[in-house]
Amino acid sequence: MNVAVALLTTALVIVVALMAAAGAGKLARMDGATYPAALTRAAVTFAGVVTLAATVAAAFAALLT
Repeated sequence: MNVAVALLTTALVIVVALMAAAGAGKLARMDGATYPAALTRAAVTFAGVVTLAATVAAAFAALLT
């Protein structure tokens, strides 16, 4: 059961990160950024969301153990 919850949570974090990255890339393109610049902004957003999720998970793990 714990493995299934961990896999589902990981999948949810990846989906949310991809959606945030797509939104950031689209907003960058609408702002007039070139494709490489928009891709860079999307990648930074994706990395930021994944890092934030890992930090929150580590904080919860420290509190619960």
